[in-house]
Amino acid sequence: MSEIKLNNLSFTYLQQKNGEGFKLSIENFVVSEGEFISIIGPNGCGKSTLLKLIAGLLGATEGTIEVFGHKSRKENFKHYAKLISYVPQMSYSVFPFSVYEIVMMGRTPYLNMLGFEKEADVKAVNEALDRLEIEHLAKKGINEISGGEAQRVFIARALAQDAKIILLDEPNAHLDLEHQITIFELLKKINIEERKTVLTISHDLNLVGIYSNRVVIMEKGTVAADGEKKLILTKENIKNSFRVDADVISRVDDSINVLINPVHK
Repeated sequence: MSEIKLNNLSFTYLQQKNGEGFKLSIENFVVSEGEFISIIGPNGCGKSTLLKLIAGLLGATEGTIEVFGHKSRKENFKHYAKLISYVPQMSYSVFPFSVYEIVMMGRTPYLNMLGFEKEADVKAVNEALDRLEIEHLAKKGINEISGGEAQRVFIARALAQDAKIILLDEPNAHLDLEHQITIFELLKKINIEERKTVLTISHDLNLVGIYSNRVVIMEKGTVAADGEKKLILTKENIKNSFRVDADVISRVDDSINVLINPVHK
């Protein structure tokens, strides 16, 4: 079953001074139920823009984006929020909300008109705090904790939202090595056991090679390669996209390790 469909999509950022800018252009892109997709590519190639378009945070210049047949989150904001959640690359709060309050915001689509929380909402928030190992931070202000801890808070908010699709823009940013692995282990567990569809942007090709089942390489605002990770994570593609030499090792458990060779030997 297709959950996301992009057709003849284009989006343009224009620079005011000279009229030049960045253009994203994708003819056809389909995401099916239960996929774990990693989007990779050099900085500035359009990865974050693509996720923001799917999340409904940006509007396409041309073409259509369908999420379970809905062409716009404006049709029904609450219903759309039950379908898709989004964790941005850099999250912060202007207001001094507590960690608990931030995670409870993920339950907004389920609250009644008065905004009162039900038992199910409290349970979902507590489970998300526990899964991200941040229950001890619940009463702390979001601006009182480290960047890595805050990153886990906003991922917890996305989990509490309980959407069918989770979009994450570099979820391992600001995290130490242990928590990078923990986050991807959790995302994979949710992907397999709860049939959640996961789209994540990552610069860590080893995490991509271990946890993804499909890899998309973007370059200059378009999709340069898309398919099973064993077909996409190749020496040639890595060389073409990132301008580095690498050894790619396929393992019996279907994971892939990428060893970047130093420029100066």
